[in-house]
Amino acid sequence: MAKTDFLPNRDSDLAVAVARAISTLTPDPAAYGVTPEDLAPVAAAAADFDANIALASKAAAAAKGATTKKNTSRHHLEEEFRGLVRRIKAHRGYTQEQGDLLGIEGPKHLVDLTGAKPDLTAVDQTAGVVVLSFTKRESDGINLYCKRETDEDWVLLGHVMASPFVDNRPLLHIGMAELRRYTAIYRLKDTQVGPFSDDLVIACAP
Repeated sequence: MAKTDFLPNRDSDLAVAVARAISTLTPDPAAYGVTPEDLAPVAAAAADFDANIALASKAAAAAKGATTKKNTSRHHLEEEFRGLVRRIKAHRGYTQEQGDLLGIEGPKHLVDLTGAKPDLTAVDQTAGVVVLSFTKRESDGINLYCKRETDEDWVLLGHVMASPFVDNRPLLHIGMAELRRYTAIYRLKDTQVGPFSDDLVIACAP
């Protein structure tokens, strides 16, 4: 029977596997036919990989925080500008021509997702498989994020164009249940718009 690659696909799993191997080899590398000099470059590469995993996780968290801050700022700007426009349109001398000149009439079918957030639902299919559905509205899809029990920050699962989406990652520990937390934000022309959805917590059965 053909064997699968011994290296895990997930970054965190690879880091753990290498660390375990180095920890086992270090006390007596000769018993395994290697030397401390053989281990040194692997240990250095593992340390570099760990550092870059941490940087990537921090960047993902910062991106989510920056998007939330930007959306809050936009909401404030919209409120202020809408108030000004209401005063302009309430003026008895206001005309359609003025509105067109100022750009405050708007198209008849304006797509506005700045205040909309996706409604996520999910069904656990066991063994780590979760089917997620969402409301697309007039968006181009969503950015879907997940945070598992061992994740320090949110992980971007992908740019999802159509519902449903299947998260088919295996359980972190085969045969053991785990909790997954999902959130999503709309995409429009490759840009995240609107607030993030409410967090959706799913208990994944083995």
